[in-house]
Amino acid sequence: MALGVPAGPLRVGAEATRRTWQASTERKQGRSGPLVFVTVRTEVSQGGRVAITEEQDLVYREPGANGPARSGPGVAVAGRDWPVTMDPVLLFRFSALTYNAHRIHYDLAYARAEGYPGLVVHGPLQALLMAELARSRGPAEYSYRLVAPLYDDQGLVVSAAGDGDAVRVSCRDAGDRVTATGVIR
Repeated sequence: MALGVPAGPLRVGAEATRRTWQASTERKQGRSGPLVFVTVRTEVSQGGRVAITEEQDLVYREPGANGPARSGPGVAVAGRDWPVTMDPVLLFRFSALTYNAHRIHYDLAYARAEGYPGLVVHGPLQALLMAELARSRGPAEYSYRLVAPLYDDQGLVVSAAGDGDAVRVSCRDAGDRVTATGVIR
């Protein structure tokens, strides 16, 4: 997902328009089987100008695929750490807030029937937690990449470290397996 630098701040109380569409679709073969990558683009406009542009790359796999991958890059970036407790209630609430009705995030029996070993932690939740840990002082460019699946029973540690004019952020499980990385400029 990439979040571009706003053309200007959104004005509180002014009418805004949000437009979302499917920008692209690509089929690939992954370690857990066939995958479909869908890029969804959203623009928020005020007064005829685009204020915010967002692209999300969503990944879909076939239901019931055997043995979802649990591998990922090594240890996360050293620096400030924030342990976050994942539980079904948090995952359910985040699903509700984001209108994500996919039961793999909050119904353990369903997630297991779909071939997952536990509840799947939302990628956008990891992105939000990384951004929150590295909150900036003004408009920023934020890009992140989900690099491995994360399940509720694996623990979650969010990290941030300064790197010149940027902040490098990451999520990792309790075993130091990186699940998401990002850069905020």
